[in-house]
Amino acid sequence: MVKYTSTKQLSFEAFKTPFQRGLDPKNRWIRLAEMIPWDALAKIYMEKLCIDFGRPAIKPRVVIGAMIIKHKKSLSDEATIEEIRENPYLQYFIGNEEFSHERPFDPSLFVTLRKRIGEQEFNEMSQAFIDKVEAIERPQKKKSPKTKSQKTQVEDQGVCSSETETRRQNRGKLILDASVAPQDIRYPTDLELLNEAREHTERLIDSLYEPAPGKRKPRTYRRNARKDYLSIAHKKKKSKKEIRKAIRKQLNYLKRNIGTINKLLGDEIGKPIPLKPRELRLFWIIQELYRQQKQMYEERSHQIAGRIVSISQPHVRPIVRGKSGKEVEFGAKLSVSLVNGYSFLDRLSWDAFNESNDLILQVERYRARFGFYPEVVITDKIYGTRENRKYLKSKGIRFSGKPLGRPVKLSEEDMKLLRAKRRQHRADSRLRNQIEGKFGEGKRKYDLDCVKAKTMRTSESWIAAVFFVMNLAHWLRADFFVPFLKGLEILLLLVINHVKEHFFLSGDNIELQLQH
Repeated sequence: MVKYTSTKQLSFEAFKTPFQRGLDPKNRWIRLAEMIPWDALAKIYMEKLCIDFGRPAIKPRVVIGAMIIKHKKSLSDEATIEEIRENPYLQYFIGNEEFSHERPFDPSLFVTLRKRIGEQEFNEMSQAFIDKVEAIERPQKKKSPKTKSQKTQVEDQGVCSSETETRRQNRGKLILDASVAPQDIRYPTDLELLNEAREHTERLIDSLYEPAPGKRKPRTYRRNARKDYLSIAHKKKKSKKEIRKAIRKQLNYLKRNIGTINKLLGDEIGKPIPLKPRELRLFWIIQELYRQQKQMYEERSHQIAGRIVSISQPHVRPIVRGKSGKEVEFGAKLSVSLVNGYSFLDRLSWDAFNESNDLILQVERYRARFGFYPEVVITDKIYGTRENRKYLKSKGIRFSGKPLGRPVKLSEEDMKLLRAKRRQHRADSRLRNQIEGKFGEGKRKYDLDCVKAKTMRTSESWIAAVFFVMNLAHWLRADFFVPFLKGLEILLLLVINHVKEHFFLSGDNIELQLQH
């Protein structure tokens, strides 16, 4: 039996909160706020602002903090502002001196901020944060000068060659890979693209036509065109012949509408163009789409250079990946390097490219960031070209891939060396999983698999912001788990020592078992 007693709703004043005693210093937002180099990030942001004229800008920390909160919590623009209004920790994070119920800025300003803070700016912010982390966690140690006897001993051993000296100076592991950040667009088909383009042209004709005595409105046959499209679109199973026939009809309708728009614009010669800039840009995109679709129809092909797959986002291109379940992805292709858990966005392109051509650039950027070359470069097979191998060998960098050519027949004496190389290759393969996990983290937690920005500039800003936030999140995890693991290691050592001492005093001979 369940008893229920009615309770009255407490008044707002009677509801108790713990915030009168102050915020929790161990909260993740407070720890992150203390670690971020706000002055360095503000300097990068202020370079994009105009100093001479314009209304006063919002504080850089508020802007940058709001962008971090948006991608860290994977929220929409409106939800981010509401979250900041309701959470005192977030208001502390963006630099407020006291809790306020006011909105920090209008959510629509996020679009302007993405145009202002692009890929380059977020990469610089990420580098500034990593530099501060490295300066705190790894203070530079003064190198002890070698004595004369040490130098003479090295020269006597014959290991003072330039290649050996280069290998000695190389440090760290560089993991490379590429991925695609899909855009938030509908899966494109030729028939749907032509139908959408036709509907846009019909609206343009409606806006251009001005009723006048004795002037008839141009015919568009929109009812027949819509009927022809639905007759094939509603079918579950469509033959190639039916799809090709439907595409031919939509091409004819679209051709007629484009000709009508050009005629209406020609009648306005000597007058301002009646179309708005956005409508005029849309008309240019539709004409290019018609040219591509007509050429593919005539050539019976589905491939063409610079193919448009979205009218609203014409910069998006199909990227063939060959992955199971996703042979083709529609978005920007990324070339990324991973060092000590921190990711760097080295290249972002809307056109497909071979990522193996970026290896030399990424290695040189590693040297520019840290002051030395990596000890090993860990990649997949596509990076193992002869040019890349030759370059890495000249820099004394080990390549994780298998050597080219036939396997060498080794004697029984060299079998240990062969086994060591195989173990090293398996270890490198396990390390390469880190960058695959980094891509999975961005796509599962930070909306890297569905970029909702619309323009090329804002989409690039969205992607770069995700990698910046992932670096912040990596530091938060390391800051929490490293002390925990160290404490656990000390505890385990104490337990093992206690067990050894106990069994030794009891006379049981299990020391050998403990060693095993």
